[in-house]
Amino acid sequence: MDISYRQIRAAYTDESITVYQAYDAEIADAAVAAQRLVPPFKRERMTWIKPSFSWMMYRCGWGKKPDQARVLAVDITRDGFEWALRHSCLSHPRDRAGKRPREHPVRIQWDPERDPHHNPLPYRSIQIGLSGEAVTRYVDEWTVAITDLTDRVHGIHQALRDGHDITDMLPGERRYPLSEELARTVGATTVAPGQGPSRSQ
Repeated sequence: MDISYRQIRAAYTDESITVYQAYDAEIADAAVAAQRLVPPFKRERMTWIKPSFSWMMYRCGWGKKPDQARVLAVDITRDGFEWALRHSCLSHPRDRAGKRPREHPVRIQWDPERDPHHNPLPYRSIQIGLSGEAVTRYVDEWTVAITDLTDRVHGIHQALRDGHDITDMLPGERRYPLSEELARTVGATTVAPGQGPSRSQ
């Protein structure tokens, strides 16, 4: 796969995209049972969704970190996902004329992607922070299905620790198509015809 510096990579269909979150058992059990995030999940707090499985494994330590021991795959509508991107701004604008994060319900961060051993890679992975209206839409409108991946995650991690090639065990992720407008909004890398990659401003 041709990987640009800032590129959204995800498992997706024509209708939905998979993002990942990790919670404690109480929140995860309730979410799986209801097939949406319900209390004790708190809508009032910002919640971060991650399309990259590998980055989620880095963040939650393969489901071994406290309060992140249960890994969930959340399928959401692509319409909802793209609403989030359209209503986002970068957490750290690269110029003073940039949007102010507090004025938008969605924040975007680009962090170094990680390999299965958590080593940083030379390209970025997107993290999407939802707050306010975005959280309400995520919970009530966008969520299609929630799957508990914890056992699968532990199995992949054990295979990795045993020295096996886990490539075929990982979710199939590919470049997510973005319009020029969405690419500019989230600061994704764009490639102009006949030119090399440039970081969208």
